Amino acid sequence: MSVEQANNWDAIVIGGGAAGLFCAGVAGQLGQKVLVLDHAEVLGEKIRISGGGRCNFTNMNSSPANFLSMNPNFVKSALSRYKSSDFIELVKSYNIPFHEKHKGQLFCDVSAKQIIDLLFEECKKGGVIIKNPVTVTGIKKITQEEGASQESYPWSVETSAGTEKAKAIVMATGGLPVPAIGATDYALDVAKQFNMPVVNVRPALVPLSFTSDEFANLSELSGLSVPVKVKSGTKSQRYGACQFDEDLLLTHKGLSGPAILQGSSYWHEGEAIHINWFNDVDIDELFDDDANRLKLTENILGAVLPQRLAKAFAEQKNLMGRKWAEVGKKDRQALKDLLTNWAVKPAGTLGWKKAEVMLGGVDTKALDGQTMMSKDNPGLYFIGECVDVTGHLGGHNFQWAWASGFVCAHSLARK
Repeated sequence: MSVEQANNWDAIVIGGGAAGLFCAGVAGQLGQKVLVLDHAEVLGEKIRISGGGRCNFTNMNSSPANFLSMNPNFVKSALSRYKSSDFIELVKSYNIPFHEKHKGQLFCDVSAKQIIDLLFEECKKGGVIIKNPVTVTGIKKITQEEGASQESYPWSVETSAGTEKAKAIVMATGGLPVPAIGATDYALDVAKQFNMPVVNVRPALVPLSFTSDEFANLSELSGLSVPVKVKSGTKSQRYGACQFDEDLLLTHKGLSGPAILQGSSYWHEGEAIHINWFNDVDIDELFDDDANRLKLTENILGAVLPQRLAKAFAEQKNLMGRKWAEVGKKDRQALKDLLTNWAVKPAGTLGWKKAEVMLGGVDTKALDGQTMMSKDNPGLYFIGECVDVTGHLGGHNFQWAWASGFVCAHSLARK
């Protein structure tokens, strides 16, 4: 084999994360000669830190309803062809013990490293070559007018280790969250280079910060976790509105926890989020006159809320130390409104450093949902987080990585 032949590939996957490694492994096992390039010293770091080091690798209930996109129907083909049950079977085949934590979320019992090892083993089975750390400095497609025949390798990738040629390029470089582990938006630059539209990106599944005025006396309650209902977004915004019934965590800088992370994907600057602190509590029963006449307001609230939080809300309405019989109808209604529909405007998010995923990305209208290939640039694919598909919290984003990688791999094999 000549040096030139050694550098010719059926597909070059740029990005050695969840989507890239999975796609490469599947394509390799379907008979494709695949090269993975990544600039990181150690691959799979985002997988390793996910789920508190246990990797929430999928969700048993993952469906199109769990994803945000300018085109909500785009995910349907990939998710139907590679389901969460398919990845679960793969995990079982490697004897990786796992458990359901909450609402279909599946985590490794031992370590996220087991999922990384699975992906490397799948690549090994497919004869995939992985080169890292390697920096990609440029991607070019040689047109037929420039001398490339249909049987040749029209894609040229310039790297810090030399030039590689391929029949197809798969962009799997993820997004901007967690810059400390080398996250980039390189896939978006490539999309723009080939005149593909990109939906503006911003941090998602991210804590929200508040000004001191808006946060009132709750900033002193850092560390408290409460089950709540959070409403976020508006019907007129690009992803609409949604309500989440999850835990909320009070922090020094604002609000976090699953309820807020979920809501952050729908929230827009300048909008309020709405919180029902009572969640599923029967308000009329809680505020029953006969049962509560001699009870202090903060003690009534303390029956369903953490004591410190109950006192904070009683103080906010100047009801601390007052018996329920002494609280007028107007003040009772104000307290009820405060606790069932607490509207507050976040100052912003905590940014890419704290975000779990990137909202927005390569516009799906430029991609074929059955193959993940660019409609106008044959042989150029985009998979995983760099696409304008963002999952809810709880393993859905990993499921998108597996599903988009799977359909891409099968497209590569067909070509």
